[in-house]
Amino acid sequence: MKRLFLCLICLCLGFAAMAQRGADTIHYRKVYYFGGTGLSIPLGKTKNALTTKFFTGSMGLDISLKNPKYYLLPTLYMMSFGYDEIEKDPAYNRQLTNGRATMYTLSLAGGIRRQMNRLNTYAYAGPGAALNSEPRANDNAQTQAVDIEYKYSISPAFKLGIGSDYKFKGFFLGFEIGYMRNFKKIQGNPVHVMTMMVGLKSDITKISDKVVDVISGN
Repeated sequence: MKRLFLCLICLCLGFAAMAQRGADTIHYRKVYYFGGTGLSIPLGKTKNALTTKFFTGSMGLDISLKNPKYYLLPTLYMMSFGYDEIEKDPAYNRQLTNGRATMYTLSLAGGIRRQMNRLNTYAYAGPGAALNSEPRANDNAQTQAVDIEYKYSISPAFKLGIGSDYKFKGFFLGFEIGYMRNFKKIQGNPVHVMTMMVGLKSDITKISDKVVDVISGN
């Protein structure tokens, strides 16, 4: 897991170095909306409590800065996992297995990219915040049923990734691989997750300009 983390950092730095030499015309003064789907794969000890489930989704904005090879990437990730309750919760009378846990992670990353005709490579990294949902189970003697409840918590997180996208007429098609560190232990285990996503990106610059005009009163 540590080797994977170091490899991702090295690749990010490599892409950043390449981007310093690239001239970008596709992203100049642009705002893009993107949506993706894929998998979230627990790493290391995280696999003691969480397992991969279909699907992970993402949506966010690609906002070019004054120099278009740099950009902001506010993104919401919706991650779903299989869940086993290893540490019994004294507030509940049943220990749950084969449940489902979710993480909603808002990442506020910044990135750097390089344009090669219609193909773009990029790397990003930044802090985030995660809303965690863990299931719990109680026997209900009155209804003779098992009640499932969810415990929620908020924790800091960190997200980085690398990827590429290709510009077709009217949209981009892209793929990325990333790493997320959620700074909360789940069932006594640290949370390290690899994400693999495919998605589409489209230009919403005109819409964003109109929103700015409305807000500024122009």
